[in-house]
Amino acid sequence: MQKKRVGLIGARGHTGAQLIPMLARHSGVELACVSSRELDGEAVIDHIADAPAGLNFQALAPEDVAALNLDAVILALPNGVASRFVEAIDRAGASPVIIDLSADRRFDAGWTYGLPERNRDAISKARRIANPGCYATGMQLALLPYVDLLASAPRVFGVSGYSGAGTTPSPKNDPEVLRDNLLPYALTGHIHEREVSHQLAHQVIFMPHVAPFFRGITLTITSELTRPLSSEEAVALARSRYQGEALITVSEDIPLVRDAAYTHRVNIGGFATTSEGRLTLVATLDNLLKGAATQAMQNLNLAMGFSELEGVSP
Repeated sequence: MQKKRVGLIGARGHTGAQLIPMLARHSGVELACVSSRELDGEAVIDHIADAPAGLNFQALAPEDVAALNLDAVILALPNGVASRFVEAIDRAGASPVIIDLSADRRFDAGWTYGLPERNRDAISKARRIANPGCYATGMQLALLPYVDLLASAPRVFGVSGYSGAGTTPSPKNDPEVLRDNLLPYALTGHIHEREVSHQLAHQVIFMPHVAPFFRGITLTITSELTRPLSSEEAVALARSRYQGEALITVSEDIPLVRDAAYTHRVNIGGFATTSEGRLTLVATLDNLLKGAATQAMQNLNLAMGFSELEGVSP
């Protein structure tokens, strides 16, 4: 069977570095191009050990990508940049699967929202897929079993490793600013707060922070419910919702962020309840993997007819 040709645009960042080895070991795809203006001409394998030999970074303009006749394009670009590539592809009359890892299309009804554990059937028929945000992935998966029981807006205290702030220097990824520190930011209106509220059709209040560790997310979520649940009932609802889901672990124990790092899983646990109807739980995940690259691979596989986890694990 001829392999599907896939292009990765914006490969210099942390997420691109996770995607390249996954695409390289995928039995059904050829990593046809890897785009980065800063690393143009350099061998990919010199930067990423598991990259295919003979593949170089290229500085590809939107029109260049549109002319490559790719079967799929993964856009790992900052917010506000990906649209130029989508428009060039559309002008060229091409119809590859496009997966946008930025926030640009997450509110666009013309694009399929790529949360596989909720939208698997729609993703399998889609050509334009908006990858969810990293915090938004953990929040939604933790809340979905209880969304019909929410009496008010859940409150979410989130902490991410500084890789979530990208590679462009800022206080949010400066180890000196973060040393012995916890940095709150976007105290209202964070994009992932709006994303989760939109997707669940229920307001969520989110307080993001960045910590001195490199990767991983921990979310402590408190919700007022329309009726009290015991902790056993809360666990049972989550286990029923995610029965058979390969990348979700449900446990009575409180998950630790360090255990989520370098894994493809979302861990949900804690499940503390009160007689007044309050539920508090914790979700952890790796922001670069399940929060970005792993989910992009799930979406690519679903849209192109491969096994959903092909290429994800060695």
